[in-house]
Amino acid sequence: MSTRYDDIGRDRLEALVAFQRLLRFKFKDNTLLDRALTHRSYVNEDPRSLGNNERLEFLGDAVLGVATAARLFVALGDKSEGDLARIKSFVVSEDTLSEIAARLGMDALLMVGKGEERSGGRNKKAILADALEAVFGAAYLDSGFDKAQGLVLSLINPEIEKVLEDRHRKDYKTLLQEYAQKWHRCYPSYSLERKAGPDHDRTYWIRCSLLGSDYGPASGKTKKDAEQAAAAMAYEAINAKGGQEAERLAAMKRL
Repeated sequence: MSTRYDDIGRDRLEALVAFQRLLRFKFKDNTLLDRALTHRSYVNEDPRSLGNNERLEFLGDAVLGVATAARLFVALGDKSEGDLARIKSFVVSEDTLSEIAARLGMDALLMVGKGEERSGGRNKKAILADALEAVFGAAYLDSGFDKAQGLVLSLINPEIEKVLEDRHRKDYKTLLQEYAQKWHRCYPSYSLERKAGPDHDRTYWIRCSLLGSDYGPASGKTKKDAEQAAAAMAYEAINAKGGQEAERLAAMKRL
């Protein structure tokens, strides 16, 4: 399906075409991709827009889940259902999806409202991860499941390879998140305490909070490194206490 310039604008269309080259996936209907990259805050402020990405995100989440589950089922024949579910949670986590979206430059393509823009919305992990899922949903509607699955796997296979090579277990944030999810039905949270230094040599201090306890702050040259350091502090502190919680942590590490 061709897309007229007046549907979404010449500059916007050119940006979407460039993004598709990066994805190595060509949409027949560019308005689907445009909608996948449109946050509800933008639609609230501009009723002339083509709609927001929430329904596409719902669909894309299902496409992502099936594609990932099928890949892991084949690749990890020795793992139990519970193990597969926990590994899948790492592969399709908000952290993983938002990192992929950021690498693709989706933050620059997102259409967000003025209020969301002022609050840094286009760089929020949840918004980026949701937009990537919406792109998967748009790909399914545009070209069917097989091609959408191909797109999904082209982007998440590197994360699956981390699991297959056991490299994901070096990630304390993942260990802590899986532990908290499985045993306490909650997530760790991370808060920026302070930052110092010029842009080219900045240091961040971040605190990790979990189950009513605070750990840190821990420092790093990037926010991601500081979060990892804070997660490591929490992990080691919980492990040092011994008892049932330490045993649960050890069980997660063995997976």
